Amino acid sequence: MSGNRAYLGSFTEAGGPGLTTARLDARTGALTPVHATDAVANPSFLTAGPGALYAVSETADGSVAAFSLADPLSPTPLAAPVPVRGDAPTHLALCAGHLFTANYGSGSVSALPLRADGTLGGPSAVLAHRGRGPVSGRQEGPHAHAVVPDPSGGWLLAVDLGTDSVSGYPLDPVTGAPGAPRETRLRPGMGPRQLVFHPGGRRAYVLGELESVLTVCRWDAGDGTLRPLAEVPVVPPGSGVENFPSTPVISADGRFLWVANRGRDSIVTFALDPSGDRPEFRAEVDCGGHWPRHLAAHPDGHLLYAANERSGDITRFTVDPGTGVPRRAGSLAMPAASCVVFG
Repeated sequence: MSGNRAYLGSFTEAGGPGLTTARLDARTGALTPVHATDAVANPSFLTAGPGALYAVSETADGSVAAFSLADPLSPTPLAAPVPVRGDAPTHLALCAGHLFTANYGSGSVSALPLRADGTLGGPSAVLAHRGRGPVSGRQEGPHAHAVVPDPSGGWLLAVDLGTDSVSGYPLDPVTGAPGAPRETRLRPGMGPRQLVFHPGGRRAYVLGELESVLTVCRWDAGDGTLRPLAEVPVVPPGSGVENFPSTPVISADGRFLWVANRGRDSIVTFALDPSGDRPEFRAEVDCGGHWPRHLAAHPDGHLLYAANERSGDITRFTVDPGTGVPRRAGSLAMPAASCVVFG
């Protein structure tokens, strides 16, 4: 990927333009929209693959759409959206010849075969989660929120907010089909939302949404074991503001980890030691808007972008190379902004 363009998701049902393509100034990080399409309802999360871009449709009858990047500044649908047989898909990932979706509403993971031309087949598997948690109104049943391939490519980890768990699905080395999962239970009521791996591949960080904590875990790709080691708060104690963390992001060199907070409307910077075991708080800065649903780091490491859903803007930050602390550099108006990916 060139890194000189970005693809922006937004909620069409809340007034967003849908899928927007923007030029990215390599020096300043400024985004300039050049194309938008509402061909898919609520493309709240995106991922880019070779020659194609994929978007969930976060609706009750969830689906996923593939877009050709033959002209990378003007993505065009490759085919009609494909139903995932799950409700409200919130996240997706390409891995092992499949596109996987996390279906929040139905608490399941769907596996859709990826064809040679970039289009998608119907789900070859829909993996239903089971269980619940103690938080009334949020954990009455499973709510799969994220799907993340491990660095080895042999496992898919599914983070479930409703069951306080992470399920690791082994992926068949020939077919890519997911096998029976290994489930890791986290502390009841934390409501895990997202997961990010350390570049070293042996540590993973699980971010809670219902409690503002980051759980440091040891990951063993040999047997798919995820072992919680420690919890780190992502807001100061006694802050008095209801908060729902959204996204953890780690720098490519593994030196820094950032967390976006909805409620406090902030970005927190942690420094990481070489082991990755001890995130050290460095700073908290304003996110530049309200309700940062997604946080993205540019591949070269010197820029961060916060998609502020409720204020309708995407704020960009330059990152201090010594401390990792972001500094606001500008913003782009984007109603109902939901995510930023690079291509």
